[in-house]
Amino acid sequence: MRFARTRRDPVEVNLTPLIDVVFLLLIFFMVSTTFETRQALELELPETTSGAAAEVSPVTLVVTAAGVYRLGERELTPAELASALAAEAEQAREHGLVVEADGRASHADVVRVLDQAGLQGIERVRIATTESRTGETISPQAETP
Repeated sequence: MRFARTRRDPVEVNLTPLIDVVFLLLIFFMVSTTFETRQALELELPETTSGAAAEVSPVTLVVTAAGVYRLGERELTPAELASALAAEAEQAREHGLVVEADGRASHADVVRVLDQAGLQGIERVRIATTESRTGETISPQAETP
């Protein structure tokens, strides 16, 4: 006796719901992930109505427009900056460091000075500016904590 065989359809897994779930998980993790945040210097700029000069600090670092650093009478390259600032670090910790940056100096050169000052433990850093009419130095305009 011969029995009639029922024809079976091949078994298939429907991937559409699986793909939908994977995409939803992907979107969830993309939205909820925190991305790299930039570190920034938080400066509280003092308000002043008169540009009074501040006390002169014995440690003044000058940043020229060409990216050359000058500490005292010595001209420094970026590679020499760390060692030269380390030699003056004790006095700068006590009296503070004044950074005189040229208006055309690159932002990276000034940040490099601030970064090296932080590595040396110098907490009082003042950024000096000049008045364009009289050329008189007004310091500090900004002080980092």
